[in-house]
Amino acid sequence: MRKAGLGEQLRYRFDNSMSRGPSAMIGWLFLASVLLIALVTGFVELTHQVPVGDDHKAIGLPALLWSNLMRALDSGALGGDSGSPLFLGTMFVMTLGGIFVVSTLIGVVTSGIESRLEDLRKGRSFVVESGHTLILGWSPHVFTILSELVIANANQRRPCVVILADKDKVEMEDELRDRLGSTGRTRVVCRTGSPIDLTDLEIANPHAARSIIVLAPEDDNADSGVIKSILAITNNPNRRTTPYHIVAEIRESRNLEAARLVGKDEASLVLVGDLISRIMVQTSRQSGLSVVYTDLLDFGGDEIYFSELPALNGQTFGEALFAFPDSALIGLRFKDGQIVLNPPMDTRISAGDKVIAISSDDDTVKAQPLTHQIDEAAIRETVVQAAAPERTLMLGWNGRAETIISELDQYVAAGSSLTVVTDEPDAAHTLEQLGTALDHQQIEHLHGDTTDRRVLESLEPGRFDHIITLSSSDTLDVQQADGRTLVTLLHLRDMASRAGQDYSIVSEMLDVRNRELAQVTQADDFIVSDRLVSLMMAQLSENSELKAVFDDLFRAEGSEIYLKPASDYVATGQPLTFYTVLEAARRRGEIAIGYRLKSEANDPKLAYGVHLNPKKPESVSFSSQDRVIVLAES
Repeated sequence: MRKAGLGEQLRYRFDNSMSRGPSAMIGWLFLASVLLIALVTGFVELTHQVPVGDDHKAIGLPALLWSNLMRALDSGALGGDSGSPLFLGTMFVMTLGGIFVVSTLIGVVTSGIESRLEDLRKGRSFVVESGHTLILGWSPHVFTILSELVIANANQRRPCVVILADKDKVEMEDELRDRLGSTGRTRVVCRTGSPIDLTDLEIANPHAARSIIVLAPEDDNADSGVIKSILAITNNPNRRTTPYHIVAEIRESRNLEAARLVGKDEASLVLVGDLISRIMVQTSRQSGLSVVYTDLLDFGGDEIYFSELPALNGQTFGEALFAFPDSALIGLRFKDGQIVLNPPMDTRISAGDKVIAISSDDDTVKAQPLTHQIDEAAIRETVVQAAAPERTLMLGWNGRAETIISELDQYVAAGSSLTVVTDEPDAAHTLEQLGTALDHQQIEHLHGDTTDRRVLESLEPGRFDHIITLSSSDTLDVQQADGRTLVTLLHLRDMASRAGQDYSIVSEMLDVRNRELAQVTQADDFIVSDRLVSLMMAQLSENSELKAVFDDLFRAEGSEIYLKPASDYVATGQPLTFYTVLEAARRRGEIAIGYRLKSEANDPKLAYGVHLNPKKPESVSFSSQDRVIVLAES
């Protein structure tokens, strides 16, 4: 075994000390300065070159040490020296050594300051916040989520949102400034770090956060990154004793169970593909439903709130419907935590139960004495009409197509048909298997390019009740897939315009920016994108109990939102209050939460005629083409 020599050992120890940073270098410079001053002072004393003072006597050792220190720090002091050539030479050496030490010291200090400023620029300092919303990761979702949180926090005191992502802090701040502009009272703090690294995670102070939003990274292993981030929070050695409030998005259904095992009761998981599929099916079948969902999911209009109101204790749910002139009651959260939308009208409200209501804000959910009047003569009897078969056209193909077809089968009447047009070679086998499992519709598969105008014209889109265009996200990148969808959409719009027809088209866009390009002022021409996922995640970050509400609304089982002819509920052509509409729906076991006026259907400034949660005492007159928005089983 080779033995290190003395020189190697000294060099090794010196290297180790230098690795400690600027403080070690300053220490070595201080030691070098002391040795230089001591050596020069000793040489001057030994050679009897000690300068004399004003009293013509040789100065003492302390004065000599001080004089040499000044020469080391100030090279200009050399000009005032006098004495023998040996003394002047010695002082010159002293000054040169001082210049070296001081120059090196300035360089070390400057480098240390620049390094510290660079660390601050990178955003590596600890976030001294509490009660903040923490966003882990960076994706296009962050802009929608942050803009919604700014609206939600408008009436809060010193709201703060912290973003921790593996991205340069300055770049994040610049992008947020360009896309969002001013964030009002909400302070946005960006920090650079990996959400799955425990050390980096501590910088964002997750243990003091009010809620944590985990965004999926834009790569092939998105769910893996999300699960690791949840694990870094829930299994953190420094975790808090109280439960966390985590909202995370999961891309693939096969990873949902693993995420549940990691997040347990602390995480609300949003299955992106499943959510988008359900929304596409529901919005494609009902004109104006997309506007209702957008209003419920964003913070710009009415949202869903929970409130405990002791004044309602002992009343039935049906009676409580009329106690809210400015809010729309839609369900109950019982004291055991169970959430039920549109419960039986004779359900009694007990102490500890909370009402679930659509309202403009949480402080507007107030029960008032029942002073309403019902126009009995205007209420129409229930008329059960058999559901008619529907024809649906699906253009394009991706991994969500199977879910969409299965979900659609639960809504349509028996004898319905679905025509699928795609040039994807694997679609035929999947459709053949699906065809045997469907109960209410028959599938017709046509091979063709959905961007080809001749193919689209041969389909005669006007023959179909609903049209769904899917993105080619499985085989193309985001921009190429959105480009194909956009071409198909433009052809359909032009064909509808030339034929004087109105197509009910629901399209899928991957990039929010492309959605903005494709959007037009028609409620039935709805663009579904990940923006809806962003809106839901922002809502869940404010109240985790909304997850059960949204799950119920967006699935075929239970109660969903429907837009039904107003003439089925009340008399048309005469003024009446919404209390009368509410009573007509109550007698059917439904809840009226708004209406849509056909005369305003093409005006985006009037929400395409959708009036969600209208003031009940105000008078309204319906036409035969108007709709009542209800929460119902079917």
